[in-house]
Amino acid sequence: RIGWLYRELSCGWVKQRRFWFILTPDSLDYYSSPEPGGHRLSSLVLTSLCTILWPDKHTYRETGYWSLCVYGRKHCYRLFTKHFNEAVHWACAIQKVISSKAPVETPTQLLIRDIEENKFNPEVVEHIYQHNPILTYTQSPLYAPLLPFPYGNVCGNGYAAVREEAVRMFNCLQQLESSTEPIPIMQGVLQTCLDLRPLRDEIYCQLIKQTSTHTQTQMQTQTQHLRYWQLLTCVSCTFLPNSKVDRLGVSDLRNEKACPLVESFAWFISQAVERTCCRECVPSWEEMEQLMRRQELLCVVHYPGAGSRTLRINSHTTATEVVKRMVESLGLQDSQNTFALFEQTACWEQVVGGSTIIADVLTRFQNLSSKDLSKWHLCFKLYCLLDTDSISVDSMEYLLLYEQCHELVVRGQLPIGENDLQSLAALRLQAQLGDFSPLSPCPALEQLYPQQSPTALPATAPGGPPGCHAFPGVFLTGALWRQKRQQEEQERARTRAKEEGVAIMAAIVEHWRGLAGYSRTQSITAYLNIARQWSGFGSTLYEVDFYVVREHIECGHALWPLSRKLLLGVAASAISLYHHGETEAVESFPIDQICSYGVSDSRTFRITAGERDLLFQTSKVQVNTRPTAIYSPLMSSTAKKW
Repeated sequence: RIGWLYRELSCGWVKQRRFWFILTPDSLDYYSSPEPGGHRLSSLVLTSLCTILWPDKHTYRETGYWSLCVYGRKHCYRLFTKHFNEAVHWACAIQKVISSKAPVETPTQLLIRDIEENKFNPEVVEHIYQHNPILTYTQSPLYAPLLPFPYGNVCGNGYAAVREEAVRMFNCLQQLESSTEPIPIMQGVLQTCLDLRPLRDEIYCQLIKQTSTHTQTQMQTQTQHLRYWQLLTCVSCTFLPNSKVDRLGVSDLRNEKACPLVESFAWFISQAVERTCCRECVPSWEEMEQLMRRQELLCVVHYPGAGSRTLRINSHTTATEVVKRMVESLGLQDSQNTFALFEQTACWEQVVGGSTIIADVLTRFQNLSSKDLSKWHLCFKLYCLLDTDSISVDSMEYLLLYEQCHELVVRGQLPIGENDLQSLAALRLQAQLGDFSPLSPCPALEQLYPQQSPTALPATAPGGPPGCHAFPGVFLTGALWRQKRQQEEQERARTRAKEEGVAIMAAIVEHWRGLAGYSRTQSITAYLNIARQWSGFGSTLYEVDFYVVREHIECGHALWPLSRKLLLGVAASAISLYHHGETEAVESFPIDQICSYGVSDSRTFRITAGERDLLFQTSKVQVNTRPTAIYSPLMSSTAKKW
């Protein structure tokens, strides 16, 4: 293809000049004129690593020209034309030439292939290492990546082109040798690799290069480069290399000539790459300290009733493994119910997926704790109740059921009468403190009884005093009066709430006096017997923003909203919908009628019951959390049915 194009110049007072361009099977050349035998001014060699940016409307609006950029190894051609079709034709032609080129292989890739072909001949492999310094440790800087990356591939988010980031990353590695605080540098390298996926293979190649010791001099100084081994350990527990890079020696780093310390790192890394799944977060400071020592991480898991267990985990431990260990630790192996881990604060919780890496959760806790004062922790709880009748009274599972039932009461999600709520609060005091005594340290009301919402204030501020005219001279007076009026209303509301709280607490204490002689077990049993009066007892409850029913009828489909702000209860026998505070279900669907269920999108859960489609949505949680949480109890319940 040939034709006139404008090229942007980086020097001189003329920003753009028109040149005669000729696209050949190997290069993009331009001349001062189309005359035969004209002088070629410049040439851009086209390879498989060249990239092209296609015309965009934004540049056209700013300049009045359609532009395209061609990136080569040393040069970048920024070309312009006034016609869109011409720009597209040039871009297509250049891209066709680029696509026709054979993939470029770097010297490192060629050597990796040689090592793979001669892996059963140690002498040849040793010869390759000795005569190719690019494979072994060096103190010199790196001027080009070890692996091929497209030219001009700008990544955004503050990053330069991948090729430039690869060279910068090697400079960061060399800083580790003299750094007294290596963890921030290591975390920066890991974050870059998590953000820029192509660099993951590159960091493995660079670290294997810097840990390769195949000469006697390097053998004597290998203990001076332990920072590289430490970083390689952290990398191997964060993401995996490509299979081709793995052939360079990631899975077989052990060397008979290595010192014991280096050998221990090599063994640890070889084991790690067999279990690692790509992490969501960069390992925390604490985790990296433990990895640098090849040690496990301590994880505290709480469970209802102010209990906890401290478990040793590693960078590969999943939530399912922790749940299994907690079940064994608490003696719950024979339970018919299911358990799960929850991320929890004082006022919020969310189930942790079974395949989630626990180290990622702990890292997220540290990041969140630095932004607010909430105390985040992992909690082991009952997840789906399939059988509540056969739980032994003297078992740990019975205590978990009691504690989680009390959580529902305090949240106001157990719809029973006020007198029963006071009885439950009194039974809670009897179980915790024993018989009533004026000297007993009584807990706060919000720990025993559903919190009473304060009296709602008017949606708009009250009007000004009679006779107050809306002219500039009295604007300030009216505003101050309205503010004072609001403060008085709020103070009266707080006073009423406090008086109501005192009255409720007095009634609870009176019930407590009548429980004298009740043991802890009797109090807990009585507590659960009252809670069992609700037909939805044993359900896993979820708040849904709205609920839509679609029925299949002969004349078509009818779609209408039934209600908003409901509680969806998933139990072993049925799925039910409740209004907040009401004991009777709005609707109930036996498990036998459930035909199918699944996630429609990130916040929508769908259930098909007979001829009806039920759609639920929620805005209470992050993407892909609540629908999955609803899915798992329902799956357990239907599995029991089938």
